Amino acid sequence: MCYENDFRFYAPPADELAFKNLKPEEKIISKAFSGCGDFEKRKINIGLKGNIFITVCWLDGIVSGGDVTEGVLRPLSLSQKAANAPDEQSCMEFIMEGSVYSYTVKKRETVNDVISDLTHGHCALIFEGTKSAITFEVRSTMARSISEPTLEKSIKGAKDSFIETLRVNTALVRRRIRTPRLKLAQSNIGRKSHTTVAIMFVEGIANPELVKETARRLDALDIDALLATGMLEEYIVDNPLSPFPQLIHTERPDRFAMYLMDGRIGLLIDGLPVGLVLPVNFAEFMKVTTDSNMHFMVTTSLNILRYFALILSMFLPALYVAVAMYHQEMIPTRLLISIIEAKQHVPFSTALEVFGMIVSFGLLQEAGLRLPNPIGDTVSIIGALIVGQSAVEAKVVSPIAIIVVAFSGIACYTLPSQDLGSAVRLFQLGLLIAAIAGGLFGLVVGTCLILLLLASMDSFGVNYTAPLSDGKPWGLFRLLINIPKPKNKFRDAQLNTPDKRRQK
Repeated sequence: MCYENDFRFYAPPADELAFKNLKPEEKIISKAFSGCGDFEKRKINIGLKGNIFITVCWLDGIVSGGDVTEGVLRPLSLSQKAANAPDEQSCMEFIMEGSVYSYTVKKRETVNDVISDLTHGHCALIFEGTKSAITFEVRSTMARSISEPTLEKSIKGAKDSFIETLRVNTALVRRRIRTPRLKLAQSNIGRKSHTTVAIMFVEGIANPELVKETARRLDALDIDALLATGMLEEYIVDNPLSPFPQLIHTERPDRFAMYLMDGRIGLLIDGLPVGLVLPVNFAEFMKVTTDSNMHFMVTTSLNILRYFALILSMFLPALYVAVAMYHQEMIPTRLLISIIEAKQHVPFSTALEVFGMIVSFGLLQEAGLRLPNPIGDTVSIIGALIVGQSAVEAKVVSPIAIIVVAFSGIACYTLPSQDLGSAVRLFQLGLLIAAIAGGLFGLVVGTCLILLLLASMDSFGVNYTAPLSDGKPWGLFRLLINIPKPKNKFRDAQLNTPDKRRQK
């Protein structure tokens, strides 16, 4: 089943130039690439009468010069059929039938098509007499080798990760889903960059309406360039103003394939070593790939621990400030005495203390990420040990404030998704301000606003807070408890998959 006819992929500009309207064609292409030092071209004269002129052009670097020599120029020089061709039309037919060695050959009638092929790693043969061209894919094989994931650590799973080459990434997925039902539809996005985006899904499992809606949103993009995932994400998600992540980012092909088999849609962008998955709900950002390799009791306990860490990281600083400033009667007496003794010589209020520590913690985190690894590790150690200890000894901050902020930061690091962690830190700061302004009342109001935001969000027709809000019983149980794999026979009903059973 061909899906390319169902979608309107990137259309060439309205002022598309046909070869028949240009003379001579190679001059137009040379003018388009004027100032490009990597543009190469060579004119060849073949045929019995020497009257067939072919201009061979390519972009050095994107195309391997050795492959052009061995796969295009040498066959043209040695091919008896091409040499015996009486005219250019016959020569083109001989070349299309295999006189030139290439696994991909396309006949082009417009200059815009040729230019697009050249920028995507093709070599073009331009025939002056027929007003057309033939392009061969001889793109360079220079690419980063497949390595282990750096962000999503693998303990018992696969050790490979996506790279910046689209075809390598699609091959990594096909190695795991070996079926012709794994479909791939491509689209070029960006008026200037013409970045290739691949939509991957399993036919019969993915909802066809979801596939068409994804392609429609991609076709609606009208931007100059697609060079980062954020340029795509904010345009196609349902709630672009929400800081909560709405697309799963993964660098692991095995996790990407698992989501495809669940009935979701995957997006791969040429030039980016990451795959995007949709639709998603909040619960998916609390899962890790290694859960599928462990016993269901272990994964259940880890799942509960992650949600506990989520609550601590978001609410602990605000709760401490609210209780310390407005509701001291809630603190046990012995603990309250310890807090008072620790704060006797601290010149700053509890609110300013915690707020300053959160800002300092964020600065240390950014410094550790931006600096080279050895220096970043050193800065983190200095900031955590020396600066923190010196601040306590200098009576600038109280030890309890450092403990609260550090414990909240450590809990945030346990979250599987970095995007979710960034959103949690943002709401942590907002809840802290609400607690400073209104105590527990402000904290409750801020929490209600966050819950209202979550309840109002959808992701491509899927409720963001499912399974808590899908109308079925035991929502909290299904959120926290992982059932044994032999008992998990059905796919998520929220995805509306045609094939609802994953096993007999």
